[in-house]
Amino acid sequence: MFGTNMFGIKEIDVAGLHSLLSEKKNLALVDVRSDNEVAYGVIEGALHLPLHLLPIKADELDKDVHTVFYCRSGARSAQACAFMAAKGHDNVYNLQGGIIAWAQSGLAVAKAA
Repeated sequence: MFGTNMFGIKEIDVAGLHSLLSEKKNLALVDVRSDNEVAYGVIEGALHLPLHLLPIKADELDKDVHTVFYCRSGARSAQACAFMAAKGHDNVYNLQGGIIAWAQSGLAVAKAA
């Protein structure tokens, strides 16, 4: 479910995230993809916060809530995790494989609002 990658970034796999979302755990889900990418679909309940806006909106994210970042494949969301960890957020996780892994697992991708 949880792990750490070779760069020291905490990660969660698709099954782990799905389980936490199903259990209605206190969890923030943040999509750091661009507007164009989000138009193709999102994980339901995610907050859309493009990576380039994270530095100016980071203080709006609650340090006490476990936060999972995702993007298309996991690279940009890993950057988001590293940035937030450097700002003192301990409870940040990268979704391994991003929304691609989510969709390939057969889980629902919702239309963007």
